[in-house]
Amino acid sequence: MNGRLNRGNQTQRISQRTNEHLPVHYRRPFWLPASNYYILAASVTAAFFFLVWGILHEGDEETPFIVAGIGASLVLGSAVVIREIFLRKARHRYLLVERKLDYNVKNFSLPSKLSNNDFDKLTLEKNAAIVKEIQKKSETVRGLGNFSNGHLEVFEICNKYLSVAEKQLETVRVGSPRLAGLRRGREIVGELHRYHLLSWAEIEARELTQKARNYVTVSEKLNTAQEALNIVESALQFYPQEARLTESEMALKNFIASIKISHWIEQAERSAFKGNYKRAISLYRDALFFLDREDLKNEDREAIADKINVEIESLRQLSVNKKLL
Repeated sequence: MNGRLNRGNQTQRISQRTNEHLPVHYRRPFWLPASNYYILAASVTAAFFFLVWGILHEGDEETPFIVAGIGASLVLGSAVVIREIFLRKARHRYLLVERKLDYNVKNFSLPSKLSNNDFDKLTLEKNAAIVKEIQKKSETVRGLGNFSNGHLEVFEICNKYLSVAEKQLETVRVGSPRLAGLRRGREIVGELHRYHLLSWAEIEARELTQKARNYVTVSEKLNTAQEALNIVESALQFYPQEARLTESEMALKNFIASIKISHWIEQAERSAFKGNYKRAISLYRDALFFLDREDLKNEDREAIADKINVEIESLRQLSVNKKLL
């Protein structure tokens, strides 16, 4: 096992960190704002009016505009009824179902036959029963798909078992039938411990990273990306040599650095667009300074630095030309 001695404290910190971002964010169905919807409806109505009017006019209809107007009114009225009655009701039902589903997921708990007393002393029979129960929980969570809290719950149970098993292995006598059972249980549960911790970290980090990409403001992007990094670093406390975790950690650090550097570059580009070349050059230099401090791959750092230096040189030339005019 790569876990540290302070398993309990680490698990507690992981649980606390996960609960910090449990508030549910409902994914609303696609819904056009009223202004956009009615502008679109008016455009369709106008197109329908002129289409019908043109057809009837070519057919020598005496009052084509009246028929076309009545038809257009029906189209517009139907659009209003569809939005305000049918679509709104369907949207309301969708949101109710989603809230109920999110509530059930948020309050989901694995059915458990285990209690704290079960871990007091692991007899041969009790040890086998606990290991079997943990395996059942693991299978249940695997069937739920990308449900991170389920993986976290199984991980915590595994962590508790491993902590107790390690202590009892220190006192069990050589030749005791419990010895083989505890070692076998530690091996089985140890694999589940690793699997569910990595699954939890992967799901949480992926969802938080995607959320960070969807945010608009830099502060929201950075805070959410940092949450994802904290998740991965929590898992690394147990498995510091795990390649999947170290790669995720590096990717998230690069992502956070790219957010910060992109912010400086975007500000510099805005200043250059406004003709404030001096401020733009200063902002590009700030980006270079920040780039040197970040833990980026050498090739990535060099590529970004080269691009910024090219922009600085271009702005210097523009600034000189501006003074000569």
